[in-house]
Amino acid sequence: MNFDSILIANRGEIACRVMQTAQNMGIKCIAVYVDADSDAPFVKMADEAVRLSSTYMDGDAIISAAKQTSAQAVHPGYGFLSENAAFARKVRNNKLIWIGPSPHVIKVMGDKLKAKELAEKSGVPTLPMTTDIKDAKKLGYPLLIKAAAGGGGKGMRVVASPEDLKESIVSAKREALSGFGDDRIFIERYVEKSRHIEIQILGDEHGNIVHLGERECSIQRRHQKIIEESPSSRVDPFLREQMGEAAIKLAKKIKYFSAGTVEFLMDDKTGEFWFLEVNTRLQVEHPVTEEVTGIDLVYEQIKIARGDELEFTQDDISWHGHAIEARLYAEDPGNNFLPEVGTLIAYDTEMAGDIRWDSGVEQGYVVGTDFDPMLSKVIAWAPNRIDAANKLARGLEKAHFGGVKTNRDFLISCLRNESFLNGETTTDFISREKPRTEQELSKDQLFEASAAIAMWSAMENRSSDPVTGFMPSNWTNGRMPEQRIKLLILGNEIEVRYQLKRNGIFSIMGSTGKVYSSDESGLDVEVDSHRFFAQVTRANDQVLINMPFGDLDALILPRFTEPGKEVLEGGLVAPMPGKVIEVKVKKGDKVKAGDTLIIIEAMKMEHSIKATESGKVTKLMVTLNQQVDNGVTLLVLDS
Repeated sequence: MNFDSILIANRGEIACRVMQTAQNMGIKCIAVYVDADSDAPFVKMADEAVRLSSTYMDGDAIISAAKQTSAQAVHPGYGFLSENAAFARKVRNNKLIWIGPSPHVIKVMGDKLKAKELAEKSGVPTLPMTTDIKDAKKLGYPLLIKAAAGGGGKGMRVVASPEDLKESIVSAKREALSGFGDDRIFIERYVEKSRHIEIQILGDEHGNIVHLGERECSIQRRHQKIIEESPSSRVDPFLREQMGEAAIKLAKKIKYFSAGTVEFLMDDKTGEFWFLEVNTRLQVEHPVTEEVTGIDLVYEQIKIARGDELEFTQDDISWHGHAIEARLYAEDPGNNFLPEVGTLIAYDTEMAGDIRWDSGVEQGYVVGTDFDPMLSKVIAWAPNRIDAANKLARGLEKAHFGGVKTNRDFLISCLRNESFLNGETTTDFISREKPRTEQELSKDQLFEASAAIAMWSAMENRSSDPVTGFMPSNWTNGRMPEQRIKLLILGNEIEVRYQLKRNGIFSIMGSTGKVYSSDESGLDVEVDSHRFFAQVTRANDQVLINMPFGDLDALILPRFTEPGKEVLEGGLVAPMPGKVIEVKVKKGDKVKAGDTLIIIEAMKMEHSIKATESGKVTKLMVTLNQQVDNGVTLLVLDS
């Protein structure tokens, strides 16, 4: 059945991605949005948009929006209702076309326990597991707790010892209930030296099904993928054929159609693999498959939904070069990858080169706590893996964005890591290699950046002055006095003393600087014979400057620092903004080091505040369901 309008039941990057292909096919795109997204790029990109008074999980409101705008089909993207069988069925019952697999398949595969049973019946190997905590020890530690109805790392916990099992199960069940409305969990053996390999499948309603090769998604934090690539450095053609055949065998068993992914866990040493789950939707990491196969997966989804047959067979599919994707998150890798909030005061990817940016943000976008903290997916293709990694790392460096802390430098560190370049990308990569979490600059680099900011600030101040702004740059009436600017860069307080002379020449702390040109976007500058162009963006006292080694975030400090707030001795503070979902202690309670005291939730992820030492709770400064900011004192512990 042909259709010429689609409602995208999602937001952010994936909504933009679906619109890009659909609009190129001549299809009208309708967005739905909540108040927090009223100024988001995907809303502006849509042909029409409907504001929801509830949430993206309100299926009835979304279907009502589709009817209101005469949409003929619904694309769910990923997350939210994309794997909700009841919603898919309701879409169909309202005579709308569902762009995805059948509700029955979604229901069966969405239940990981049933999915494992079907995989076993199909002859696909599975890991030993149990749903009974009493049988956990039979599997052997470490163990992995998983949400039966979930994905995306939510409701997942690694348990190293029996002492941690009970609390981990309680936490996993609560997170699963919050994320999926289903608190069922199961426990399986945890394979430490492993790789996460997934096979992309495509099937039509005429019984044709193919696989598009593998993606490796082994580099993860909090059990969520951050770097994905295709092909895998560990998978040879024989193993690819084996895994592809297993994926197709299961897909045929359940009569799968549309795009989907069959995920496997593979032992790095032996190549043995086990079934994990089937994702009955488009994956976040689908672009790497598109880059190496040349097949637009959203395009194929739409064609399949209107009843078309696949136009290619398995023998027609080939793979070319190598593609790597990095997920850019608003998070602090140095603080256990906890989410960050703030405003993107700069977001410019023009200087990044031939890099694909699948993004749902723009300059001025406010990153809050309502949604997943992913800002963009950044993808590089090259003829080989080394070139793709170098290209992606350089693209991340050259892009100009900031205002909120991100994992950019961590990603760059991963991509340039020797073990990564050698293909040693097992799931323990982060704990094993410990990539740096932020920039590490030399004294010379810090000085150059500070000098460039000082010169740019001086030129901006001069151009905005009502008296001197219209004067030529070589004009002066006597000698300009020495100026000072105080900066905070990567925890370093730096005071720069400088003096503007003629023709844009500066004397800076015993060095010489020269500004060849300067405007509101940046400057062409030379510091001690080293010349470079630096993009600069300023918002109040925050300055972002793109140096040859990458973006640098600086804060202009006041000349006279105001007295700070009192720091309470023994105080435990919130490591991120969020909501207090559990308070496990009261004033006067005695606790031991390691005890969980308070649990905070942000962006559907939990973080436990644990006692750093044994002592007594002397002050409790938060209550259940209270919203707290980053750095707020939660309680005081007297040792």
